[in-house]
Amino acid sequence: MRGSLRATAALAALALLAACGTSGPADSLTGAAGQGKLTVGIRFDQPGIGEKTLNGQYQGFDVDVAKYIAGELGVDPANITWKEAQPADRETLLTTGKVDMVVAAYTINDKRKKLVDFAGPYFTVGQDLLVRLSDNSIDGPQSLNGRKLCSVAGSTSAQQVKDKFAKNTNLVEYGRYSDCVTALLAGLVDAVTTDDVILAGYAAQNPELLRVVGKPFTKDSYGIGLRKGDSAGREKVDAALQKMISTGAWRSALQSNVGSSGYQMPSPPAITER
Repeated sequence: MRGSLRATAALAALALLAACGTSGPADSLTGAAGQGKLTVGIRFDQPGIGEKTLNGQYQGFDVDVAKYIAGELGVDPANITWKEAQPADRETLLTTGKVDMVVAAYTINDKRKKLVDFAGPYFTVGQDLLVRLSDNSIDGPQSLNGRKLCSVAGSTSAQQVKDKFAKNTNLVEYGRYSDCVTALLAGLVDAVTTDDVILAGYAAQNPELLRVVGKPFTKDSYGIGLRKGDSAGREKVDAALQKMISTGAWRSALQSNVGSSGYQMPSPPAITER
């Protein structure tokens, strides 16, 4: 009897080890995916990128990227729990395990890499300006002396314009980019600045009223945020991104989400981040 119990216990241990080898530790991306579900951090307030609509739907390029990755990990998109990831909260959401990955216009930089890992990059962006369609006087950041430039509180993008291009720019801050766009439409500010693809999403919502200047003056890359040390998860996500690009699904997703803005479609980046 004791021998039978030992054999049963040994078989159970082997099965547990096999399961861990397949799906990864419980606190890893592959571990969560092995349970058939994922929690993904996205933006809720960026049309074309990541948005929670009034009827409770989630849409945008980042949403499509996250769904594709989930599918490659064996998770039905219906089993994704979407969680809002505001810029100041992204590292905390990952380090505390509240999300399994972040796909939220998440720019890769050395400071963030001390706290989290990145897969990708999956998108290359540049800082640009959103202006009223009828305003032809603004053709770049150097045109903003004496003008009102809007960005979100805590962002460095507007200050960068003031420091590097037009020192007499008047900076205006709101809590969300949607508030900046409302102010732009109302004539309370003259331009909004952030990453060009984010601005393109707002232009796509109001193509008869707004346009992106189309002269980016920085270059950054978006990555998929993962918990620090999750090398297996990073490899899986990199493989999924590479497949999304090679099959044309990446370009189709970008076109369907921001194409109507007139945004110039960039080439997909090489998947190189380590």
